[in-house]
Amino acid sequence: MTTESVAKIPGPVPGTRMTAEYVRMVGRDTYFWAWPMVNLYNRRLTFEKIPEIGMVGPIPMSPPNRLGMLTDYVVPDERIVACPNQDVVYGIGALALDKSPVVIQVPDFGDRFWVYQLVDLRTDSFASLGKMYGSKPGFYLLVGPGWDGAVPAGITGVFRAPTSTGIVAPRVFQDDTAEDKKAVQRPVSQITMYPLAEFDGTMKRRDWDKLPRFPAPSSQGEGETQWVHPETFFDVLPAAMKDAPPLPGEQARYAQIRAVLDAAARDPKLKEALTQVAAEAEQDLISPLFEFRNYGLPLSHNWTTQNNGAEFGTDYFTRTAVAKSNILVNKPNETKYFYQDLDSNGGRLNGADRYAVTFAKGALPPVKGFWSLTLYNQHHFFEPNDLKRYSLGTKSKTLRYNSDGSLTLYAGATSPGADKESNWLPAPDGPFSLYIRGYWPEKAMLDGSWLPPKVEKQN
Repeated sequence: MTTESVAKIPGPVPGTRMTAEYVRMVGRDTYFWAWPMVNLYNRRLTFEKIPEIGMVGPIPMSPPNRLGMLTDYVVPDERIVACPNQDVVYGIGALALDKSPVVIQVPDFGDRFWVYQLVDLRTDSFASLGKMYGSKPGFYLLVGPGWDGAVPAGITGVFRAPTSTGIVAPRVFQDDTAEDKKAVQRPVSQITMYPLAEFDGTMKRRDWDKLPRFPAPSSQGEGETQWVHPETFFDVLPAAMKDAPPLPGEQARYAQIRAVLDAAARDPKLKEALTQVAAEAEQDLISPLFEFRNYGLPLSHNWTTQNNGAEFGTDYFTRTAVAKSNILVNKPNETKYFYQDLDSNGGRLNGADRYAVTFAKGALPPVKGFWSLTLYNQHHFFEPNDLKRYSLGTKSKTLRYNSDGSLTLYAGATSPGADKESNWLPAPDGPFSLYIRGYWPEKAMLDGSWLPPKVEKQN
């Protein structure tokens, strides 16, 4: 064999005998690397079982290449996506662009903030569509990597995805007033997505309050729906890898993984080793990344952040950490995220204590869109409370400012007092986390000139 021919082989020669420990080593690394892709691919497989657009429990779900919209905030019993937001009206849909290109409608939102998130199988964004981009109302065509059809007249813009599988998640700002909850219904009714064959140039409308209801899946506990199953991970992986071509430099990785999968297909003992290492990697590598304090860029006062959301590229660690703790984040120029599990002294946030977060006068989160401080329980979901309040910020019209112009927000299981209750986020009795979002962030938020204030324990 010549040197030239060897150079063309990017990995093990097919049929090579392998040891179980080698298979375990590759399997462990692969599990971590591919966890977000298998997560999204399994979501697509789940959406394929939905007969039509409808409500599955508290969330709209639909067959691939269509989406469903809420008409109000997400409710506390939602378990499809961790770390939901109670500042926007959400929608969600799965893409199967190997089946058909799709058209997604953008209505006239006026001055209202909005952004559509469109991510590929890797959870990287492949489109820029929102108020911060000056996107015009109209019809946008989403196509897969191999599509070469004709773009019909009337299409406003085209976005090409690098994978056939993806997720679409529109977000439309809504404040807490009854007037705005009514006003947001008009544009929300015109947000929809459908296969290209159904495009006729007219803006379609839908009353999302009148969707059929389907049985919710049986409860899997208080955490997010389990989308990645170690016992079937390596069965799903080949389809996910086929859908997501190697990024530059990943060709050898793909060849190595495929050689291991081929060896495991021929040897039950190697297949057993892969399944075992998947369970171990889930426990040892993936589970710890659910806690915000275990990853990200450390900031002052124990806050953390990340600056490449939905633009992860080959940053495998951050991609998987975000997918585990709060999947489907926006790009940094769309939304900046700040995470907090600890108080200013390093103690774990717990509802048994009381906390205060004070923004100095003129030092609110600098955004062109909106900002919010959200409280999540230990499972990264809303903890039901009598006030039905889970976030405070731009949307809140009853916040009370201090005499010096600063703003103090409170968190804890017990009220800080009647005079402060308008600024209070009720917490569960146990551990909880805080989460700042800055939609359409200003430069100061992006370059680190602005940082979140302390979370100070009060008692």
